[in-house]
Amino acid sequence: MALWDRIKESASTMQQQLEAKKNDLKSGAFRDASMAVCALVAAADGSVDPSERQRVASLITGNDVLRNFPAEDLQRRFNEYVDKLTADFAFGKVAVLQEIAKAKKKPAEARAVIQIGIVIGGADGDFDASEQAVVREACFALGLPPHEFDL
Repeated sequence: MALWDRIKESASTMQQQLEAKKNDLKSGAFRDASMAVCALVAAADGSVDPSERQRVASLITGNDVLRNFPAEDLQRRFNEYVDKLTADFAFGKVAVLQEIAKAKKKPAEARAVIQIGIVIGGADGDFDASEQAVVREACFALGLPPHEFDL
């Protein structure tokens, strides 16, 4: 199976797993950590151009699991995290990873945050090395083994 197909299949599987847990994913920590991981994936290469920001924002608002939260609230939080990362990536990444770590208390939410990062990273069919690396860092922040997610 081609790499492209494996990435699409993995993202699809992750999305199905997330949808099965949708009713359990309603906390503020999950919401914030999810937007933080989305911003981290979007800025994984060190920058976020306006089209990439818009693409990720539309993926967020179209994600069934994230419909537990108001779309404009998610958009605002995502943009705040992206702004931190684009202002100073290294410093912003520390702040964003701290936000992600807040979901550590609930293992189901922590896993869902990583799954959302993978879904967002693989949505364009190219879950590249820099995106995988930041999702791996998010795993460490949440106390999850990256190999559990094939990272």
